[in-house]
Amino acid sequence: MQTVSSVLKQVKQLIPPLDGTLHKGQSGRVGVFGGALDYTGAPYFAAISALRYGCDLSHVICSPTAAGAIKSYSPDLIVHPLLREEATPDQISPELNSILSRLHVLVVGPGLGREPYMQSFAKIAISLARQQGMFVVLDADALWLVGQDVSVIKGYRRAVVTPNVAEFARLSQQLGIDKDSPVETRAGLVSRALGGVTVLQKGATDIISIDASGSTSELDEPTKETVSVGVQGGLKRCGGQGDILSGTVGTMLAWAKCYEDGIFGDKSLATSRLPLLAAVGGSLVTRTASRRAFDKEGRGVVTQDMLPEIGKAFSEVFGEETQGQDKGKL
Repeated sequence: MQTVSSVLKQVKQLIPPLDGTLHKGQSGRVGVFGGALDYTGAPYFAAISALRYGCDLSHVICSPTAAGAIKSYSPDLIVHPLLREEATPDQISPELNSILSRLHVLVVGPGLGREPYMQSFAKIAISLARQQGMFVVLDADALWLVGQDVSVIKGYRRAVVTPNVAEFARLSQQLGIDKDSPVETRAGLVSRALGGVTVLQKGATDIISIDASGSTSELDEPTKETVSVGVQGGLKRCGGQGDILSGTVGTMLAWAKCYEDGIFGDKSLATSRLPLLAAVGGSLVTRTASRRAFDKEGRGVVTQDMLPEIGKAFSEVFGEETQGQDKGKL
C-alpha cells in the first residue's frame, strides 16, 4: 500500500495551470445527476464543491420537484429539471445525451433516491456516459443501483465508486467478498470484482484502490495499486461531507479528461491511473477542508461550513504555486 507522498507529484500534474492560457470550460465541466423531491441538499453540495474546487462549469440534472430549491441555493449552478417522473426513456435519452456531450465527467448519486424512475434514469445516464467515454463518479444511491445490477458499471475503468462504511459493507457482500479478508485488501478485492473500477473506501483513513489484473480493459494496461489517505479530517461526521467528496473527485476527473485531451500537461501519466490519482486529490482536499471547518466550528460544524474552506484546503494540500500566475518563479 502506497502513501500519499509517493503519488502527490503525479496528482499535481492533473491541476490545470492558472496563468490565463485556458478558456472557459477548459478547466472542467462537471455534471451531477441526482435530486428528487426530498433530496436537494446532496446534489447542491456535490455541484457547488466542484466549483469551489476549481472547475469552470457545474451542472445539476435533477427532477423538476428539486430544481427550484437547488436553483435558489446558488446562481452559479446550471440546473436542468429533466428527470420528469412521467417521462419515458425515449423522451429522456436524447435530451440527456445532449447535455452529457458538453461535460467532462458525470457524478451520479447525490440525492438520487431509490424511486424506480430515478434509478431507471440513472442507469440510462451511466450507459450514455460510457458510450461517450466520460469519467464517472458513483456515490450514495448510485451504489445501491450497482448492487442491484453490477453490469451497470462492471469493467468500466473510467469510473470511481465512493462508498462509506455501510455502503462498502453492503457492496462487498453483494459482490461475494469474504468478510474475513484483511481490511487493507478489501477495497482492492471490490475493485477486482467490479472489473477494475477505482474504489475510494471512505473511513477514518480513506483507502483508494484499483485492481484490474486479469481483466479486459477499456484503458491501456492492467493496473493494481492502492493508496492510503490518512490526513486529519474533522472530528465530527455530519451528513453531506460525502457529497462534497463526490464533487471534488468529480472536478479532479474533469481535469483528468482535459489532461487526457491534451488541453494542458505533457500526457506522461498512464490513462489507467487517472481515476486513482483523481480520487487521491479529492480525498486529500475534502479531508483537509473538513478539519479546517471543524477547527472553527467544533461540535456545531455542518457541511455548509466546509464550502468556504475548500479553496483554502486546496492551497494547503497542493501549495500556492499550483494556483499562482507567475510560473517563472516555480
